[in-house]
Amino acid sequence: MTLDELNRAPLAQARAMLAGLYEHSDWIAEQALAERPFQSLAHLQYAMCRVLDAAGREAQLALLRAHPELAGKGLVLSKLTAESQHEQKKAGLTDCTPQEMAAIQQFNADYRAKFDWPFIVAVRGPRGTGLSKAQIMATMARRLEGHPDFELQECLRNIHRIVEIRLADKFGVQPQAGNQVWDWQEDLARHSDPGFAERGELTVTYLTDAHQACARAIVQRMRDCGMDEVHIDAVGNVVGRYHPAAPGARFLMTGSHYDTVRNGGKYDGRLGIFVPLACVQALHRAGKRLPFGIEVVAFAEEEGQRFKATFLSASALTGSFDSAWLDQCDADGISMRSAMQQAGLEPAQIGTIRRDPQHYLGFVEVHIEQGPVLNELNIPLGVVTSINASVRFTGSVTGTASHAGTTPMNRRRDAALAVAELALYMEQRAARDGDSVATIGQLQVPSGSVNVVPGRCDFSLDMRAPLDAQRDALCADVLAQLEAICARRGLAYTLHESMHASAAPSAPAWQARWEAAVAQLGLPVHRMPSGAGHDAMKMHDLLPQAMLFVRGENSGISHNPLESSTSHDMQLAIDAFSLLLQDVAGATP
Repeated sequence: MTLDELNRAPLAQARAMLAGLYEHSDWIAEQALAERPFQSLAHLQYAMCRVLDAAGREAQLALLRAHPELAGKGLVLSKLTAESQHEQKKAGLTDCTPQEMAAIQQFNADYRAKFDWPFIVAVRGPRGTGLSKAQIMATMARRLEGHPDFELQECLRNIHRIVEIRLADKFGVQPQAGNQVWDWQEDLARHSDPGFAERGELTVTYLTDAHQACARAIVQRMRDCGMDEVHIDAVGNVVGRYHPAAPGARFLMTGSHYDTVRNGGKYDGRLGIFVPLACVQALHRAGKRLPFGIEVVAFAEEEGQRFKATFLSASALTGSFDSAWLDQCDADGISMRSAMQQAGLEPAQIGTIRRDPQHYLGFVEVHIEQGPVLNELNIPLGVVTSINASVRFTGSVTGTASHAGTTPMNRRRDAALAVAELALYMEQRAARDGDSVATIGQLQVPSGSVNVVPGRCDFSLDMRAPLDAQRDALCADVLAQLEAICARRGLAYTLHESMHASAAPSAPAWQARWEAAVAQLGLPVHRMPSGAGHDAMKMHDLLPQAMLFVRGENSGISHNPLESSTSHDMQLAIDAFSLLLQDVAGATP
């Protein structure tokens, strides 16, 4: 079956072709057929998502209740649809021990009692090969604690994932490159720092043994994909170059980072290394060269976990590396200079790796979204309009520590309440802008006691907005409020600015290329700012840049072991990147 056949088929035949996608609910696919012709399976998938979204809550609940329970009576009695039987068998649910069966069925009962619909998860998982029973049971335990409104939407998202896999099976189309990129990331995640690896947690900090093992693995991966040159530079970046058709042509730079936060996810940064590598691999296998070269940079350090040096690796490429960073020491007293030397790097050569912008067309980066927006919209790709401006402070409010029982409420100088009041103001003030965000991520009462009015409260401030002026206005209002709160409560405060980064708006021409690529895939073009900082934010100082976001699973959570994406979404990112390369090739003399 092909998409062209579906587009040309009479309505009754087209309905039959899509039968069985949604459990006992063929009306969803039938209504989506009104949007024919479809440009891609992703276009069809999104059309069906829209039909269900527009159908309303009662229709959605009916769909949920049409699904069987996992390892439930329907499975035992073989009364499931063929599709459901196949999926549950692939996840091993047809081969449960009596103890596993009892645990799953007890969960089913608890879940239905709380939510009044069956628990639904795409048991074939984000790779399509099947979740393990342990993964399914862990997901059950986690989601049983969810809010009903959220859990309803999470079930619907899992249904759409089930349908995506069934649709690919019907059309015999598998995300081969997406599966490969998924596997590359899984393989790289084998390397983790001591103390985390033993617990099955992923942590890769700058220039540790695990970090260097990742670098060596990426070097080999780049060579296997057909890169003409591969090397590790003076700060530990892994750089691969695929030569242009003619010597002397400029290069397109791309890439992202391979370090992680502590106990982080497998896709933050690394997705942006492997997506372009998959495209280079395809070019190499086809024996094809473009009128420009491709330089993929696996940035060694972006997260700032070991040393406090913002965008260390990208700063070296833009010529803004601060030599004072070399004397910084980590928690074990090891300086950055020593860590580099122990890793075989040459700090004296850092100045030589600065890029000349005349040799480059621009910088593009693919990144997992790290947020819930695309996930909630059921859209796999998003085009970044700007990387938000940000400012961070560390501060302390000082009052008087006093007895919690004998100090009247109107005579207290409570430092923690002042910071709490500020936090509530920040929430309201940022929401007023619509797309600003403000966070107090750290709030501590040193030597606090249950029966003592807090005399001191240490805190952090993080404020971000798409535009510098918007960020500055937010910041000014928050700092003025802090001063007013402390004056009214008779408190003193100190504040230190720890980070200040300008917004990095996407270059219009490069953003337009991403938009055109997404549209060619038959997907809606969703434009969105990036609230997180990225390597592109620093490369913006040197080259025109633009980013593409890829939807994350589990509400888009990131910096967390639950960070995930599907191989189908990765395939779409690869396809979009390939289309961008074609567009640039057509515009390059």
